[in-house]
Amino acid sequence: MKKQPRKKLIHEGQYLAEVDVELLVTDDEWSPYLSVEDAYKLDDVREALKNGDTATAARYGRVFSLTPIAI
Repeated sequence: MKKQPRKKLIHEGQYLAEVDVELLVTDDEWSPYLSVEDAYKLDDVREALKNGDTATAARYGRVFSLTPIAI
């Protein structure tokens, strides 16, 4: 099994988080996939952003505030 580092972007409302995860690459048909821990990490970040809790989301990665520039 090989591990490939990747960045996943999570967008909720006016926030976006960039989270580091590792894709697990194997020879089976489900490859590549996330580990259970990384999947839970992404779920936690999404829930934190949904609730506006940027401090919790920032523990897992970089958090950005999105500003619309045109309507």
